[in-house]
Amino acid sequence: MERDQLKRLALEAGATEGPDGLVRLGPAGAAGTGNPSGGMAPGPDGLGWLGVATGGSSGAPRWARHDERTVGAAAAGFRAHFGLERVNAIDVLPAYHVSGFMARVRCAATGGRHVAWDWKVLERGGRPALDAAAGGWVISLVPTQLQRLLARPESAAWLRGFDVVLVGGGPVWGELAARAAAEGVRAALTYGMTETAAMVTAQRPAEFAAGDRSSGHALPHASLRVDEAGRIWVGGASLFRGYAPAWRDGPEWATTDLGELDAAGRLLVSGRADAVIITGGKKVQPAAVEAVLRASGEFADIAVIGVPDSEWGESVVACYPEGGTGCPDLAKAAAGLAAHERPKRAVAISPWPRTEHGKVNRAALRARVMERGGA
Repeated sequence: MERDQLKRLALEAGATEGPDGLVRLGPAGAAGTGNPSGGMAPGPDGLGWLGVATGGSSGAPRWARHDERTVGAAAAGFRAHFGLERVNAIDVLPAYHVSGFMARVRCAATGGRHVAWDWKVLERGGRPALDAAAGGWVISLVPTQLQRLLARPESAAWLRGFDVVLVGGGPVWGELAARAAAEGVRAALTYGMTETAAMVTAQRPAEFAAGDRSSGHALPHASLRVDEAGRIWVGGASLFRGYAPAWRDGPEWATTDLGELDAAGRLLVSGRADAVIITGGKKVQPAAVEAVLRASGEFADIAVIGVPDSEWGESVVACYPEGGTGCPDLAKAAAGLAAHERPKRAVAISPWPRTEHGKVNRAALRARVMERGGA
């Protein structure tokens, strides 16, 4: 992909170009870190000119430096991995989100069709028609979106029209995966982030249908390894060039995620290194607890956090959006968890706090639980 073409896509997606030369793609009003008046400019070779906003579960966004080479490599790797000559995408993610933006890039790079569609309209049953003759149709969903679409028979049937239904952005619990497979959805579980220009691992739909529940193998443009501490390292041509105004050196980058590679080289993600809860000297991965609670059917949405506890160091607390039907049965939902993993209580939160990128703001959740007396 040429620089001018990528820049045009970014500006059409809502990016703004600053006087420093950095093109910033992020939520409206996102300031991010770094001094916009200095040190943010592209490098001497002109690379690293596209800053894509990235933020975790709290804090201001940072600008991950990308350019035509990094996103071009990601698009080429995607096409080769799935064997798609042309990528046509229905896109329900925000244009500033890396997965939403990369949907545009893949379509443009292959001469495919990109259809931006409002998620709320889709959730209510307004579904765009798919041209079956064109083929190569893909859609990217987070697990909760997949769950809601599968709840409607008409939407589940519509999903069967896609060549690939990409699922990422969070762990997929067993019940949801089984439902998708039973519905004949050509799902592919993925792993990636803003810093890697979206996915660096992915299943192929046949692997998902056969029962594989990993995040798949590395795409052709990427490499993976897991160190002795269980931290996932990523290498390859799609890696960002640093957080503006800084620059990144080296062929690899250490993520904040933990996992392992199985004997076949497939990635199994266990959670985030910076989210581990230590309670009574034992480690608890919130993602693993959340998967069990979701699978119980008691919670439509859930976030597990650790709050200070004078006796245990930290106490495990489950938070859920207030306003649902009925009161969740926490004891029933947590029956399959080990004793130290079971939340001490469930707290209804309203409004449900999210970051600019739509992720649950765990820092805000923790603050609200502490306001109510902590653990």
